[in-house]
Amino acid sequence: MNRQPFDVAYTITEFAPRSSDYCLLIPVINEGARILTELGRAQKAGVDKMADIILCDGGSTDGSMKPDTLQLYGVNTLLVKTSAGRQGAQLRMGLHFALARGYKGFLTIDGNNKDSIEDVPRFIEKLKEGYDLVQGSRFIKGGKAVNTPPARFLAVRLIHAPIISAAAGQWFTDTTNAYRAYSREYLTHPGVQPLRPIFMGYELLAYLSIRATRLGLKACEVPVTRAYPASGRTPTKISGFKGNSDLLKVLLAAATGKYDPK
Repeated sequence: MNRQPFDVAYTITEFAPRSSDYCLLIPVINEGARILTELGRAQKAGVDKMADIILCDGGSTDGSMKPDTLQLYGVNTLLVKTSAGRQGAQLRMGLHFALARGYKGFLTIDGNNKDSIEDVPRFIEKLKEGYDLVQGSRFIKGGKAVNTPPARFLAVRLIHAPIISAAAGQWFTDTTNAYRAYSREYLTHPGVQPLRPIFMGYELLAYLSIRATRLGLKACEVPVTRAYPASGRTPTKISGFKGNSDLLKVLLAAATGKYDPK
């Protein structure tokens, strides 16, 4: 696996060998205190004992990725992207490394401390039950949506989720949420091929939301909490007219099969 040429160049700093069947991939770039707070919460909840935490850094310059500090917070490996690409390239970098390491399950979560990282056991439980795509949702029973910006709430509930659900043939409620998990069977399925260069931005998240059920694989949702700050700047990589317009184009492309392997 992963012996073909890969387009994302990155460095690897391993603080420990693989110690679990599961990994938690966290894409970050200049998250500052937010990622350290999130890692502290993960350590307190014992997440670093359930899954190997792998940081997928896009080239942070804020000092938050100091190896000595990350080791104290229970991080297993730091990957640093040294070539072009945005979130999709960071995720593919993480998957490229993690697939080669032989993990059975792959969890992802944002690194801005908005998500309930304490809920990692729920995702692992579903993977063990045989699910191939496990989507975290703040909108199902047991989930909590805290201080969600009204525009974001409406966009997810009225546009993004209905389109993804129609394309997938299964109802999903929180489709922009990157807090999710994938089985090895899903990511290595010949009809998926998630490491392709076409996935540079937000394409991979939309594509993987749809492709599992189209291939007859099992998908479900688990409740999570996503909390935005009560005041101040909202931590997000998607903002403004262009950002949302680009996201809609990606969504429609994924829904119409534009990213499916040819």
